[in-house]
Order: sequence, then C-alpha cells, then structure tokens
Amino acid sequence: MLRSLYTGMSGLQCNQIKIDVISNNISNSSTTGFKAGRVTFKDLFSQTISAAQLAGDEIGGKNAQQVGLGVGIGAIDTIMTDGTIQSTNRDLDFAVSGKGFFVLSRDREAESLVYSRDGSFYTDNEGNLVNADGLYVLGFSSGEPEENMEDVATEGDSDDLSTLQIPVEYDDERLEGFSVDSMGLITAVYGGETYYIGRIALANFTNPGGLEKVGSNAYKETANTGEEAIIGTGGMNGFGIIRQSALEMSNVDLASEMTEMIIASRAYQANVNSITTSDQILQELVNVNR
Repeated sequence: MLRSLYTGMSGLQCNQIKIDVISNNISNSSTTGFKAGRVTFKDLFSQTISAAQLAGDEIGGKNAQQVGLGVGIGAIDTIMTDGTIQSTNRDLDFAVSGKGFFVLSRDREAESLVYSRDGSFYTDNEGNLVNADGLYVLGFSSGEPEENMEDVATEGDSDDLSTLQIPVEYDDERLEGFSVDSMGLITAVYGGETYYIGRIALANFTNPGGLEKVGSNAYKETANTGEEAIIGTGGMNGFGIIRQSALEMSNVDLASEMTEMIIASRAYQANVNSITTSDQILQELVNVNR
C-alpha cells in the first residue's frame, strides 16, 4: 500500500517539473532567440513479483509479473529549431537564418566566450559592437578599416577572433553609414569612400543541444557539445546566413505549450487522487483495529 503512495509522489514531482519548464517556455514566448525546453519522462525500476517461466510438459510458459515503482525525469532538452525571423528596420539588429550562433566575449581579449542567437546589438562610446549586456561581438578584423575586401578574413579558428569596431570617425572623415551582408561582412562609408570593417563570426557545435543556458539569451559550451566550437562566417561550411535589420523570435509554440500544460495539470491531479485513494485505504486498515 505504501508503494502506491511513493509512486504517486514521483508522478507529482515529475509533472511539477514539466509544468515549471512549460511555464518558462510560455514566459519567454516573446524573448528574442529563445529556444524552448522539453521534458521527457522514463519509468523507474519495477518490482518483480513473479519471474518469467519456460513452457513445460503440462503447462505453458508464463510472463513475469511486475509492479512499476513510479516515474522519473528522462531528459530536459533544449529544442534548437529556428524561430521566425521578424524585420525590425534597425541597422544593428541581426538574425541567423540556419545554423550558427553569434560569438560574444566578456573581455576584449576574446577569451571568455558565450554564444547567442540574439542579434540585437549596439555600438558603445568607442564604436565597439556589443550586445545589451555590454558583451563584445566577435568576428574577423584586421583592426582598422580596409579598402580591399580580400584583406578581411573570411574564415578561421577561435585564435583569429577579435572584437569588432565600427569607428565613428576614420582618416578625419565621419561615418556616413554601414551595412552587413549575408556573410557578415561589415561595410562602412567614410567621406564617400567604402571601407571593409570585418566579418561577424558564427559558431556551431557537433551537438548544439548540449549547450548550457547561462541567462541573458546566452549559452556556454559543455562536455557534451563536442571537442570545440566550429568557427566560421555566414553562408560558408554549413553555416546559416546573416540577415540585417531583423531578429529571430522565440521558437515557442504557444498552442502546443498550453495543450501540454493542460495534460501535465490533469496528470498532476490524477496523481493527487491516487495518493488520496491510497491514504483512504490505509485509514480503513487503521480503523479495523478499533
């Protein structure tokens, strides 16, 4: 009898976690670049009351008799499907259409890296390309504007990454405008002349689902993402393309999440009922001695 109490309790705990994950998905349905979470369950070990038996001369074989002892969390996955790309008409908004993450750093030396699909960037007082938290956006740059596009790296490894800067003034000329193409190439105009600033880098992983969320729409590598991040640029070597003046929306499907919330809520109620029923039966057994 106590077995059913603990089985029901395991159902409560797992369904509570599922409701927590669904609630987080719903609350982030408008978060830029957010990737939804998903909970899967697994049954716990079963108690064998009677083992399976082979068929004999006078009786057929018998299957094992087992009683399950509850449910556990199988996995809490991050669903890395693309979200809808929304036009913003803002020059410093970027979205990745396809595979890849923007590479961000907490320091100028590009040593403390995190990764994000949120491309809402800004320029600071020095012209550095940063995100809303002040993290530097990394890419490939020669360090100053170039007149020849070939002087700007198109691909490389993590050792080549550097911070990107769009100077407000260059060679005594003010910045007149800039643009970013689908491969991440930043082009700026000073005094009517076109210069190439650098390329925005993208990163990918053998197992993107193994990335760990660290808040502020960012992820960090883990032991299960692969040996190291694969660094490149938009449109090359399997990377998606970069779209300027656009942002990737959350990939949360509200209709599905609300349906899953109802299912989890009903399952939670059913487990409460199983515990209540077991308690009532135990109460009846206690009353036998009165």
